[in-house]
Amino acid sequence: MSVSDSPAHPTEEAVLEALGTIRDPDLGNDIVTLGFVKDVKIEGRKVAFTIELTTPACPVKEQFREQAHDAVMALDGVEEVEVSLTADTARQLVEQKNPIPGVRYSIAVASGKGGVGKSTVAANLALALAKDGAEVGLMDADIYGPSMPIMFGVKDRPQVTADNMIIPIEKYGIKIMSIGFIADERMPVIWRGPLVGKMVQEFLGSVEWGELDYLIVDLPPGTGDAQLT
Repeated sequence: MSVSDSPAHPTEEAVLEALGTIRDPDLGNDIVTLGFVKDVKIEGRKVAFTIELTTPACPVKEQFREQAHDAVMALDGVEEVEVSLTADTARQLVEQKNPIPGVRYSIAVASGKGGVGKSTVAANLALALAKDGAEVGLMDADIYGPSMPIMFGVKDRPQVTADNMIIPIEKYGIKIMSIGFIADERMPVIWRGPLVGKMVQEFLGSVEWGELDYLIVDLPPGTGDAQLT
């Protein structure tokens, strides 16, 4: 084959056109129109680009990677494709009056009564998000029956920094804070009204959560002071 007969180098336009065939099943549009494709770089016959997802826990991220790789690899002149995946959860944030510093999303898990598996759902949700690569915190706000210490097998007490910030316990890649880490497990917690609200505010504002994609909050059953706070 002569030089003139060899396949031309791929263009950015051709790459974007190929990636435009990949659709997000939830958002109902292609990943180019949705603005997911970033930093397209073409060096000779190598094409590299980034797919920026809305969450690191996207259930179809590996499907996107495979489809994007195959679509671009099928273009004339392409011999190598490098696909990077990132997540920008911040761009879908809704303005909050008093956001928790460093926390992008807060998910409260509640129930009208106890014993229905609320804490199990909260724990498994945190584990699933962490497994998918998200930075996750788990706040056990069920002051009447904190179960996260038992579920995660944690008996340690959290440390406190020089500026009186509580350092959450880390287990399985999750930052966990529970009243069960502080209170004597042999003594019942009998709190009402302002004390409950103050405890929730302390856990939200005085715990050094760091940068989190998700903070899962396990609320006590019912619709009392903790939920209103």
